[in-house]
Amino acid sequence: MPAPRLAPDVAAYYREQSVTSDPGAHAGLYAELPRDPAELARVVRDLILHRVEGRHFGVPIAEDRLRDDAETRYVDDILGLIVARDGRALSCRREWSDRFIGICRDFTLLHVSFLRHAGIPARLRSGFADYFSDDGFHWDHVVTEYWDDARGWLLADPQLADPERYAVDFDPMDVPRDRFLVAGRAWQQIRAGEAAAESFGLALEEHPMIGSWFVAGNVRLDLAALNKAETLLWDIWGTGAGSESEMTDEIRALYDRAAAVTAGPDVDVAAARELFTTDDGLRTPPTVLSLAPFRGPAQVTLR
Repeated sequence: MPAPRLAPDVAAYYREQSVTSDPGAHAGLYAELPRDPAELARVVRDLILHRVEGRHFGVPIAEDRLRDDAETRYVDDILGLIVARDGRALSCRREWSDRFIGICRDFTLLHVSFLRHAGIPARLRSGFADYFSDDGFHWDHVVTEYWDDARGWLLADPQLADPERYAVDFDPMDVPRDRFLVAGRAWQQIRAGEAAAESFGLALEEHPMIGSWFVAGNVRLDLAALNKAETLLWDIWGTGAGSESEMTDEIRALYDRAAAVTAGPDVDVAAARELFTTDDGLRTPPTVLSLAPFRGPAQVTLR
């Protein structure tokens, strides 16, 4: 079987840092990093603690870090916080108290930044993982998609790169595509009646956010990330709905189009670019509404 091929322009596009993933003044910190994707994932894992992991791992998290760290949009600012707390090389495992307090998006964004620096095409993918519970629910999540010359585009979850904490029955550097569904594929399954809309989202005890309206929002985030507009997960813009009752045929038709472009690993990047740049309901504007969980709503102008 012939090796997969990636068009040179697509490879170059996803090797280049975005405004969000660029380490900026901290680029020198990357000089001694490993170049292997799995080793880079472990470096990321040892620099970041997920907001909810404090509770699961029995690690206290200061309120200001719980509130503020994950609002840090850009890799250069994330790195600034990390080295201010512990100035050693990035490959040195941080104590829990010195880690950046983020979410899945932050693990992935830093991993993608490392991979791009190493010359490996990489991008963020928004979607839903079924491996955080055993009841079939698909949790809102973000993972890395990176190019492997022998196998093509692979999904990787750097949050899982600690086997002592996460025992999964697959390689975190090659997440099966039926265990993590990119948002467009989840949308298509719901629309085809192959999956229940209420099995996707955030099944929170208070104010759960589940259903096709939430999946549509993730399709919008995924399309933006494919175009290297890697926003926070609670950034809102364009056409969408805030509940299932607000969904309309017009909204569904728009996300049918977006899902058709984004649902698979072999994304037609030109088509994704065309849709993103020409549709006001999908394109990320200069200013977004950020529904920050701890800070509250605010209008935020992006770099």
